[in-house]
Amino acid sequence: MNPWQVVSPAICGRRAAPSRLRGSISFKLRCGFAVFALLVAIGAASAQTDPGVRSSTGVNAGGPLPDLSTAAAKFFDNGETRFETPEVVSGGTNNGLGPRFNLNQCSTCHSQPAPGGSSPNINQYPFVSVNPESQVIKNGIAVSPPNSIPSFVLVNGPVREARFPFFIENGQVTKTADGGVHDLFTVQGRSDAGNCVLAPPNFAQAEQLNDIIFRIPTPVFGLGFMENIGETTLIDNFNSQIGNSFGISGAFNYNGNDGTISRFGWKAQNKSGLLFAGEAYNVEMGITNELFQNERPNPDEEHNFIGLPSSCLNLDGAGYPEDSTNFTATGPAIPSDIVAFGIFMRLLAQPTPQPQGYSTATTTVTAQSIARGLSGFTSVGCATCHTPTLETDPSSIDGDLSGKPANLYSDIEIHHMGGLADNVMQGTAGGDQFRTAPLWGVGQRIFFLHDGRAPDLLTAITDHCLPVATSGSEASQGSEACTVVTNFQNLPPTSGAANTVSQQDVLNFLRSL
Repeated sequence: MNPWQVVSPAICGRRAAPSRLRGSISFKLRCGFAVFALLVAIGAASAQTDPGVRSSTGVNAGGPLPDLSTAAAKFFDNGETRFETPEVVSGGTNNGLGPRFNLNQCSTCHSQPAPGGSSPNINQYPFVSVNPESQVIKNGIAVSPPNSIPSFVLVNGPVREARFPFFIENGQVTKTADGGVHDLFTVQGRSDAGNCVLAPPNFAQAEQLNDIIFRIPTPVFGLGFMENIGETTLIDNFNSQIGNSFGISGAFNYNGNDGTISRFGWKAQNKSGLLFAGEAYNVEMGITNELFQNERPNPDEEHNFIGLPSSCLNLDGAGYPEDSTNFTATGPAIPSDIVAFGIFMRLLAQPTPQPQGYSTATTTVTAQSIARGLSGFTSVGCATCHTPTLETDPSSIDGDLSGKPANLYSDIEIHHMGGLADNVMQGTAGGDQFRTAPLWGVGQRIFFLHDGRAPDLLTAITDHCLPVATSGSEASQGSEACTVVTNFQNLPPTSGAANTVSQQDVLNFLRSL
């Protein structure tokens, strides 16, 4: 129906107003405002919206695998405790922070909706907190000067790491690929950092030159399930997608050591949870460990053969690696921190979906809408990449991991994503390729896409088909998701009948995961 046809003549005064008024500016304005208000009301009534963070069913992620033995449960608890323990530079019980870092404990990045998750938010259920990166100077974790809070770290925004796609020399962006993490803060000025003198990167310059991209924390729920999905299962699923009608053709990222499929991180660049933990400990907190034994200069220093200043080396005085096996301890205290982190993540259960319905701060969603949404999710093509379930191999790990359905909604493949390109290459993943992000637990996530640019699921879906940049980015063949996005957009915004699948149903389904 043409919305103009539903405007009552009385609204515009066609019957009540004298003829001289109907032609006046006053009449035209009055009529225009009335029609505008009605159009807004019609749009509001029919617009599709992300229902928001699921709240009525409690936190449905962050617990251990079922059926853990008493011994394994102790290791899980020990790993979670270490995951939530702040790090210091020296003179404490958890030494090794720095000389560069983004934050000082794992759980500050991975907190929503429980330890192991993603970024928190100042007003979202259940982990209500400001962005912890925005508080590091206020809380004394970093000292100003030389540190300051970068402009892209917002109180109510996501936790972010920063990467420079290309090296900057003499104030100009070069064609030489960088791609490494440039940590936000240094330990200079802390009372436990000795005489370390170390400036943070020039983020303002990188922003001005448009040579900076961001990554937000990936949740690690269900990590043990993902580790235990076999190569054959992944390859069989890949082969089943060949010739699909949606124009999707994925690939795998491969581990450079043994040539097998890697699966963790935004570009599936890490092979295992242990490697994921060791890299994060070294890159995000500057802590050397049994996988990454040496202090890490920033990419500019490494590229220019400068290295770290001697005043910033071995700050805790204990030698390297700063995190290592505790040979004199007993029980769960024996493994190094990264091994304990790996155990904790490996034994995290997969999030529990809520297909029976749920409530958020703004709405109540029914089981019927969720069921329609699942149908729409499949029919428009989302499930081609976001494979609902992959079965695990037999497992020797304590807990319920053997031959189980991993309901991750991911094929663990990397796909060309067009305008989302960040020009960072990792392993065999090119600058416009990203791993299909697992969707389990998305019902209680706040920030979406690799850099947190999408504040809601509707934006995240449509941004899967952004146009390719005309300059300043690696050549891209465009996004593989464009046909799927178009199919989604061709659904009616909301359901007009009980059996009509709508965009709103798909959004409601996603928030049930």
